[in-house]
Amino acid sequence: MENKETFNFIAREYERYRPTYPNEMFDDILNYSNIKNDEKILEIGCGTGQATGGFVHKDFKNITCIELGDKLAHFTTDKFKSVNTIKVVNTSFEDWDGSGSPYKLAVSGTAFHFIEPEFGYRKVWELLEDTGSIAFFWTVHVPLFDVVNNEIRSHYQELAPHLDDSKYKLPEETVYERKMITEKTGIFTNIIVKEYSQTQSHTSNDFVSLLNTNSRHRQLSKPVKSTLLEKIKKTIDKAGGYVNKEHRVALFLGKKLT
Repeated sequence: MENKETFNFIAREYERYRPTYPNEMFDDILNYSNIKNDEKILEIGCGTGQATGGFVHKDFKNITCIELGDKLAHFTTDKFKSVNTIKVVNTSFEDWDGSGSPYKLAVSGTAFHFIEPEFGYRKVWELLEDTGSIAFFWTVHVPLFDVVNNEIRSHYQELAPHLDDSKYKLPEETVYERKMITEKTGIFTNIIVKEYSQTQSHTSNDFVSLLNTNSRHRQLSKPVKSTLLEKIKKTIDKAGGYVNKEHRVALFLGKKLT
């Protein structure tokens, strides 16, 4: 299981090594929600403000960010200190009092799965305007089976078999399950799923640094994690110093049902 507090301790590493969300996704969210620049956005689990920045870049800056991690909340507050309409609240979404509601749009990037669905979707519904929308998006792991990735996989099978991605659910299954969770609530309609994908090439150093920001990797014991990452780095270096990784994001859009 992932730990929702893991990222609080690696804010700067997370900001540096995690891939950003695609520009096209923000256009799709804004078009779907029909939101105006001055209308209010609620962001649940802002982390280091990567998604926040995507909206700011589009000139949507009336954002209330809810972030459990104190270091992450401080990081994002400092990051957008020049934008006085961005408010970062350091608390859990479950405990937050909902101040500033109603909101036109509720968004969450790779965070909403930490909240119990029946509670989370209902609370979001209550905080939205009658014409409000949700836009929840997640990074989806896509296994690759080229020579380099297969050798990397052998290291997982040896040292951390529960992280062997050949045993994971297919990306399509993961996306379908989240769509079903959203539909099952019965309080959102016009649900649309969009996917965005790009394959990026990483140096060995950047790749292991990226892995080191993953909560499941960070839950490994230090000796196991150190050995695993070193073996992965050596495999990539032996293959020329670069490895490909597909970065896929799934976006779930919905309208508040009144």
